Amino acid sequence: MKKSRFTDSQIMAVLKRSEGGESAPELCREMGISTATFYKWRARFGGMDVSMMSRMKELEEENRRLKKMYMDEKLKAEIVSEALAKNGEAISTARDGPGRGSREECADQPGVRGLWDQRELLSV
Repeated sequence: MKKSRFTDSQIMAVLKRSEGGESAPELCREMGISTATFYKWRARFGGMDVSMMSRMKELEEENRRLKKMYMDEKLKAEIVSEALAKNGEAISTARDGPGRGSREECADQPGVRGLWDQRELLSV
């Protein structure tokens, strides 16, 4: 997120002066900001004090971090589910391939018993 060149206290001072009766275009010229910026500040921070403003920014930053963490975990879960789906296809191919369907019948084949154990874990 782009860092503002104005501090929270400067923004609040401009908004307080506006509430005091100074015109928006005059304040904008004095501060060197556009009227759009002024009205955006007023919509976002109007009625707040500096402590509320800083708390809101902290919460927004925390929300951004949590959203990023959620998306990372969601991506990991999708990767795992895709890997398990591919592994499940391998299990069904190994099970159905030789024509043997039960766990006991596949116990004599090397590696197939491990696939059955994995399939049981996947079905839970």
